[in-house]
Amino acid sequence: MQINQAAYAGSFPQESKCPADGKPEYAFIGRSNVGKSSLINMLCGRKNIAHTSGKPGKTQMLNFYLIEDRWYLVDLPGYGYARISKQKRKEWQRMIRDYLVRRRTLQSAFVLIDANIPPQQIDIDFMNQLGEERVPFAIAYTKADKPKPAELEQNIAQIETEILKHWAELPPRFITSANDSRGREELLAYIAQINEQFFNFQQSL
Repeated sequence: MQINQAAYAGSFPQESKCPADGKPEYAFIGRSNVGKSSLINMLCGRKNIAHTSGKPGKTQMLNFYLIEDRWYLVDLPGYGYARISKQKRKEWQRMIRDYLVRRRTLQSAFVLIDANIPPQQIDIDFMNQLGEERVPFAIAYTKADKPKPAELEQNIAQIETEILKHWAELPPRFITSANDSRGREELLAYIAQINEQFFNFQQSL
């Protein structure tokens, strides 16, 4: 799948305010500074459709991008950001959970994990929470261009060993890099496959 048209569709403070046009949605979330905005820009083939920042916590609402006028890519706030008040953290957590659990048009979340560092308990806990809430998700390993191939393989193996302590099998997973576009075709093909099933089902109703 190629993306020829991508446009910012708005930022929303809660799930009930999000677009109600019934288009399928794919949400991207991960720890702050995991490279979420860079990955979104790479997937869309744009330099700055999602604004990148060296300062964690820039994404503070549910940011929607309309792709090919057919589906949405949703940029969620990062989790694990410490430099905010406890009250603000609770508000973000509630906003993210309400979106992930209540959003009927959400087809899959993509949990972004930095492939350069050891397994982080906050990532494992977040994925376990998605499982408990029955939210479908896939993993997107980011920054895969930075480590050497053997180191990358070892890092991912360590992360997946931790995941398999809680899961019977691994979710779909993609190795990506915003710098060299690694994983772009595979991830977009995965979305295209789900979209096809979604639209076929809609037509059968």
